[in-house]
Amino acid sequence: MYFFKRFMLIFPTLFIIMLVNFLIIQTSPGGPVERFVAQMNHATKVSGEVGNINLASDSTLNYQGSQGVDEELIEKIKKLYGFDRPLSERFFLMMKKYFTFDFGMSFYQDKKISELILDKLPVSISLGLWTVLLVYLISIPLGIKKAVNDGSKFDIWTSSVVIFLHAIPSFLFAILLITLLCGGNFLNIFPLRGLVSANFDELSFWQKITDYFWHLILPVSSMVVGGFASLTFFVKNSFIEEVNKNYVIAAYAKGLNQRKVLYRHVFRNAMLIVIAGLPAALIGIFFTSSMLIEVIFSLDGLGLLGYESAISRDYPLMFATLYIFTLLGLVTNIISDFTYKVIDPRISFETTSKKS
Repeated sequence: MYFFKRFMLIFPTLFIIMLVNFLIIQTSPGGPVERFVAQMNHATKVSGEVGNINLASDSTLNYQGSQGVDEELIEKIKKLYGFDRPLSERFFLMMKKYFTFDFGMSFYQDKKISELILDKLPVSISLGLWTVLLVYLISIPLGIKKAVNDGSKFDIWTSSVVIFLHAIPSFLFAILLITLLCGGNFLNIFPLRGLVSANFDELSFWQKITDYFWHLILPVSSMVVGGFASLTFFVKNSFIEEVNKNYVIAAYAKGLNQRKVLYRHVFRNAMLIVIAGLPAALIGIFFTSSMLIEVIFSLDGLGLLGYESAISRDYPLMFATLYIFTLLGLVTNIISDFTYKVIDPRISFETTSKKS
């Protein structure tokens, strides 16, 4: 029943988030119509086809006062982009289509938005999955070892290294790697751009796998460097808290060795906090953290797509990416709660929700 209620809450939550963002974005100046008019003004001024055109000093143009652009043409542009309808009608029509995953066409790329997203998805999935996998493979064993050796020299120097790496922005580390390893003044070992080579289709199966990972090493390394610090300390603190509890002392009293106590008893409870942060980590890495890395390494993924849509005011693309990101975030939070239940059946969300 709890998970059914959470699932049903997705729809009103998604609706409210989309409504708030729709009102903010649609009522902001400098939309597609203004941009189109400005482009026409600039084009006709340069070509001299319409005579002298005075552009407004402001970034937004007054339709009635835009010299050189006919009022009837402006109305046609509004109709083309759907701005001839009331704001409320536009929103409900958009949401009706989005609930059936019909995202329409991009304003400026002359392509279906679903096709654009599917084209960019492999890049973001590649960066996100390998980054999360490496972050967890590093952070969990390192955090456990730091917890077992709390206060030792190993704990102190590893903490110093982790904090130092965390302080380096991922994009700055990416630039450093490119300078050192991509044919600058030093070594020329790794490719500078792209997810695969230009002759990828001509390669054999194993060569394709090698080429794919060869292109991923530097961008994934850039994202991993600053990504495992928080999780490492989460794991360490969680294990330290669990190790001091009575059930651990009782396990040692029964004669169990440290390895069995840690991985049979402590691990399940200590990992709950790690699992809680997994959805946020996935969403963050997939759609936000990778944007600068995509730009630096010329990787055409979802992060870059969302950024470009915001800059160009491509409203359908903006709202489609927002809708998908929000929906994925809400669903992954439910998956996180479900994983809690699988790992520790003692947890009862029904009891918690009733008390609240």
